[in-house]
Amino acid sequence: MGFSRNFRVTALALAALALAALAGASAATAQTANLGSLHDALHLTAAQEPAWRDFQLASAPTADQAARQRAAQSMLPHLTSPQRVDLSMAAMQADMETLRARGAALKRFYATLSPAQQQIFDRQTLPQQSDAPDNEP
Repeated sequence: MGFSRNFRVTALALAALALAALAGASAATAQTANLGSLHDALHLTAAQEPAWRDFQLASAPTADQAARQRAAQSMLPHLTSPQRVDLSMAAMQADMETLRARGAALKRFYATLSPAQQQIFDRQTLPQQSDAPDNEP
């Protein structure tokens, strides 16, 4: 019985991963536009371009990340509470690994910027504040 349940959970996860990969295209388009605007504002030198390309690649939303989120959501109704906790912990671990890689690429790129470019980067990458509190729709 355990094997059958694990097989169903795996099959559901794979199906959700495929669907999420298709949905990730619109997020990637928005990210590309934001990075293009940042690139233009920074007026990078030729020497800074390789670090920019590495940063850009690391910053791109991954289909894997979107797929993990969708897979987890679709699987939740079929899992026991302990399985949901395990799934959440695995998703958080994967997100943390992605964040570490992105953070390392950002730090390498940032180190190539002049102080004036760093100010532009800091200003343009500051997350936008929402008018509504987090707990309101």
